[in-house]
Amino acid sequence: MRVLITGAQGCIGAWVTKELLERGADVIAYDLEPDPVRLALIASPDQIRKVRFEIGAIQDTHRVKALVRDNGVTHIVHLAAVLIPYCQANPVEGAKINVLGTLHVFEAARDAGRTVRVVYASSAAVWGPGDAYPDRPLTERDPLQPSTFYGIYKQSNESCAAVFHQSAGISSVGLRPWTVYGVGRDRGLTADPTFALRAAALRMPYQIRLTGPMDLQYVEDVAAAFVRCLESNVEGAHVCNLAGEIVEMDALIAAIESIRPEVRGQLTCAGPRVPVAVQMDDGLLQTLVPGIRRTPLESGLRATIERFEDLVRAGRISGIQ
Repeated sequence: MRVLITGAQGCIGAWVTKELLERGADVIAYDLEPDPVRLALIASPDQIRKVRFEIGAIQDTHRVKALVRDNGVTHIVHLAAVLIPYCQANPVEGAKINVLGTLHVFEAARDAGRTVRVVYASSAAVWGPGDAYPDRPLTERDPLQPSTFYGIYKQSNESCAAVFHQSAGISSVGLRPWTVYGVGRDRGLTADPTFALRAAALRMPYQIRLTGPMDLQYVEDVAAAFVRCLESNVEGAHVCNLAGEIVEMDALIAAIESIRPEVRGQLTCAGPRVPVAVQMDDGLLQTLVPGIRRTPLESGLRATIERFEDLVRAGRISGIQ
């Protein structure tokens, strides 16, 4: 298996790279960022040396096509994107990266001269606010009502993936994460739970800038889900909810304080709720690709704090961001 990972230097990209290396895959990492800063937090130098790093933009269609065509790529994990705050402030540029970039990836798979499987990151942002839906877990059959440009872009990508299967036979799986947390998560509207965990490791105060419920998903589980979908033989263009554990931000703080009582009273939360429905049914994913792992919230929080503490002791991190 030779895998091209776009957006490989991001949080999920780093963990997917690590997961694939541990499974013996050849990995080509494509990203604008030249240094594997996040991968270096979780992988050994020997592992990192096995990765072929390529620097470039997802908007560069000729480069993306050449990487796939000329390097024997058989699988693509497409993660390159800009997140909600950037897209809200820069909707045209956001569309160029998130929508046109995804089209470039699927065109590269179509024109490779071999079968190329694509797994890509959609998002729970394709849902609208919770009050727009019934009070139950949402399935992939429920209507999409995104309230952000980012969510609209992800909805478009899901539709484009379906057309590429109809017209070119490209099989794909799009996964819809909600809030991914863990070492390496340092960007986006929902990075604050991870900042709070990092603050706990540093024994520093921190205020989560959001309130209300989030569906928290441990990054190691998310990476494993992407790789399991990549390895599967499921044909067609599928889009699947990815569910974790729903928790209010006040309850998250209490959970962190129970793990590290030393930070009691130092973590707070204030601000708006994320305008995305929080209840999701992941039964379709579990049916298509059995064995998707879901780490209990307390275990994931503890593992993340302990990883951050190891990095603090090693002098690798010294601040919240």
